[in-house]
Amino acid sequence: MRAAGSDESQGNPWNGAFRAVERGAFIDAMRRAASGVTVVTTDGPAGRFGVTVSAMTSVSADPPSVLVCVNTTSRAADSIGANKRFCVNLLAHDQTELSDVFAGRLRRADRFAGFPWSTLGTGAPAFEDALSCFDCRLVERHVFGSHMVFMGLVVAVRSGAGVPLVYHDRAYCRPLSVA
Repeated sequence: MRAAGSDESQGNPWNGAFRAVERGAFIDAMRRAASGVTVVTTDGPAGRFGVTVSAMTSVSADPPSVLVCVNTTSRAADSIGANKRFCVNLLAHDQTELSDVFAGRLRRADRFAGFPWSTLGTGAPAFEDALSCFDCRLVERHVFGSHMVFMGLVVAVRSGAGVPLVYHDRAYCRPLSVA
């Protein structure tokens, strides 16, 4: 289906009547969106890597699937693609140190050291203290702008208890019930 006013018929959705907003305005507006904080990990022939990601969402329950967006400059992006597996580890509100380590804000020779890890179905590292782990087989990937979008079929899950870590307005926070 072609969007009204678009130039998709010419084969390039970037050349339509609508232009992208200025980058700074977009970033300023997006910082007002709250999102859960995850660490996405992979392991296999291309190596063991992980990266902090806030762009994660479910795709479908039939089949169970998720997507994550990883900057193409991240070494984890290449490894996820080559390993064809990843695990999304949803962090709890008191796990900011783990998030900072995998975001590169806290430097460590081995990002995985000092945290409890195991594996589920694919062999990708699953953080033992995560609120939820979604262990995935990579089924699709697409480059869009500066990011690689990975879609995974969830082959194993593990759920814990607690309150999620949220990122909002360039800071960590925790949700509060309003009802």
